Amino acid sequence: MTEATSEESIFAVDTLLKYMGNDDKALGIVSKIVRDACAPRMLPFEQAGAALREQRPADAGKIFHSLRGSVGTLGARRLVAASLALEKAIAEQRADAIPALFATAEAEYRLVLRHADDWLQRHAPSA
Repeated sequence: MTEATSEESIFAVDTLLKYMGNDDKALGIVSKIVRDACAPRMLPFEQAGAALREQRPADAGKIFHSLRGSVGTLGARRLVAASLALEKAIAEQRADAIPALFATAEAEYRLVLRHADDWLQRHAPSA
């Protein structure tokens, strides 16, 4: 049960689907939300990594905040928690903690992308 709960916290749009009517129209809308949220792929991490290397921590924090908001709608609780911890470390200028937190957030984001891609293939094949 812990594994299922853990898996559900990576990516879970069932509740969103239910709130939107749980019909074909809802599936179409949620599929678009998933595609749009995942469209940037790894670009946010590339941009945030560059911002950190270039000593622009506020820019990196904004990127993660934005990512957390867009992907959080997909039920990505683990990514949200990892991103929040990273944003906090960046804001507090805890340079020693940032690399490990960045790696954790990046790994969680990769899981979200993989689960989103799988979900899209099962529920909303491309037209």
